[in-house]
Amino acid sequence: MDTNDVRKEMQKRVDLLNEASRAYYKENRELMTNFEYDRLYDELEALEKAAGFSLASSPTHNVGYAVAEELPKERHPEKMLSLDKTKSVEELAAFLGDKEGLLSWKMDGLTIVLTFDGGRLVKAVTRGNGEIGEVVTANARTFVNVPVTIPFKGHLVVRGEAFITYSDFEEVNRRIPEASAHYKNPRNLCSGSVRQLDSAVTADRKVHFNAFTLNSVQGEDAPVFTLRSQQMAWLAEQGFEVVYYKKVRAADIPAAVNWFAEAILTNDTPSDGLVITFDDIAYGRSLGVTAKFPRDSLAFKWQDETAETVLRRIEWSPSRTGLINPVAVFDPVELEGSTVSRASVHNLSVMKDLKLGIGDRISVYKANMIIPQIAEDITASGRIDVPQTCPACGGRVEVRRDVDTEELYCLNPACPAKRIKSFALFVSRQALDIEGLSESTLEKLIGRGFVRSYADLFRLDQHKEEIVTMEGLGEKSFANLQRSIDRARTTTCDRLLCGLGIPGIGTANARNISRFCGGRWDRICSLRTEELKEIEGVGEVLAESFTGWFADEQHRRQMEDLLPELTLTAPAETEEQILKGMTFVITGSLEHFANREQLKERLQALGARVSGSVSGRTDYLINNDIQAGSAKNKKAKAEGVPIISEEALLERFPAIKGEE
Repeated sequence: MDTNDVRKEMQKRVDLLNEASRAYYKENRELMTNFEYDRLYDELEALEKAAGFSLASSPTHNVGYAVAEELPKERHPEKMLSLDKTKSVEELAAFLGDKEGLLSWKMDGLTIVLTFDGGRLVKAVTRGNGEIGEVVTANARTFVNVPVTIPFKGHLVVRGEAFITYSDFEEVNRRIPEASAHYKNPRNLCSGSVRQLDSAVTADRKVHFNAFTLNSVQGEDAPVFTLRSQQMAWLAEQGFEVVYYKKVRAADIPAAVNWFAEAILTNDTPSDGLVITFDDIAYGRSLGVTAKFPRDSLAFKWQDETAETVLRRIEWSPSRTGLINPVAVFDPVELEGSTVSRASVHNLSVMKDLKLGIGDRISVYKANMIIPQIAEDITASGRIDVPQTCPACGGRVEVRRDVDTEELYCLNPACPAKRIKSFALFVSRQALDIEGLSESTLEKLIGRGFVRSYADLFRLDQHKEEIVTMEGLGEKSFANLQRSIDRARTTTCDRLLCGLGIPGIGTANARNISRFCGGRWDRICSLRTEELKEIEGVGEVLAESFTGWFADEQHRRQMEDLLPELTLTAPAETEEQILKGMTFVITGSLEHFANREQLKERLQALGARVSGSVSGRTDYLINNDIQAGSAKNKKAKAEGVPIISEEALLERFPAIKGEE
């Protein structure tokens, strides 16, 4: 794999591991077993060792968060100039002349200068006013994809852009109850996040970094470059994610700009234009600078395309915080190469300021070619009635004023729109496994009042005519969703139990409880506390939580509504529990099983417990590399735990092979 692929593989594992830790420690839920966590952790360590660099957000680094009283200021060695700008494709091509250049995204974030010495990140400074910036080193060490160690051991200074993706920006705003406190755009959020006094806050905001300029490289093994494209390739080898670019000549500019214009429609990275830079470093430097701008680069800014249309209705979209957001629905228009028919209005104050009215002629555009917005209401009739009840639950609503902002809220604490996470768990892979129901789709369906209970998910066909007209849900998507729903109707007790969101009941406990009850639902929901305590992994607190959930009248009605929609399959004939009472740990690659999860399922089917870590209670560590110096092998030897190969395991316990 090349360095970019390696970094992507690292990032994939870092994201999974950090999300699992966040869920476990902050939300009291389990996304993966200890075994799965350890496997990903081991794979990440191996990738880092082979690549010679590691990412700042990697859990292999115990990076403590720092809290500062203030951010120190520091003068840049040389003034950081801004770029001259154009909105003309012709000017962009003329700038390049007969030279070759790099055309890249102009990212909409915060410029940061990183300094490395001895292969480690030692300093990070913001652009500031171009002459003096703020030192944000502790914060930069929490950026999602910044390498905190690199292969090059000399002195390296690199400039790049810190940014927050649109998807992470939306997630941060979703966690803020008051709409008036929402961040206006990813750039504002990024600027505040990078300059936090508490680096834990920065880490929570998922700031990314893309390198775009190699300022300085010094040392015994320092490479010498003649082209910027060579610098970019070398920075990628050091573990940096570099800004995406295309090598172009003047004749290529129109086609390249069109490519970027199409790509920005689905790009998760905020961008407000493009940058052209001469590839030849010496030629670019020979051009010098003006009082304000360097002459080796030029910025290209998008021209916002606007269109007039007619406002047909306002949809009121409830959220998990209780806030009900107005969404404008208008006659479809073409903007920036795609069809647009909806735009968020944000809150009641914006709606009133625009003087929106049904049937009004309005002007719409896409901010930065991505986010649909209403520019103005040309008619400005103001004919819109604010709803008196919540569209998701029919409950009471109220208008709240915060400073100069008015917002509409649902007052019902049991509103299904406030329980998005519980519905997301119910349809997740480990539960009912209904493909096509992302959180955003669930939010739309709940907001329109189509889904108020788990059972309603199996009755969506009653609302087909309306659903297929919703954004992102056409005839084909609905057909695929319906097939997935029909498949999910036939399920097992442990999957259903896992999906109900009973505190402490994840996949392992759900499986153990179902097995204890012979896969009979009537037996499961009538379990007594003392019976539950006989089941492996269930203690006093968990048992009381379980019985309390089923004793709740609302939950009982919910299950009475849901069960007729499902077919709970009879359990497979239980195999003899020859491994009951034994604990195994699995590590390394396997030869006789497709993956470790498959072997784990076989061991559990025979009554064994499979743990993710070795302890004195472990009976066997399964590892095909018995002589490896891994942490698990060392722990097993220290605890006197036998280490056996997969082959030896199957010889000792032939039943694990199962049926051929």
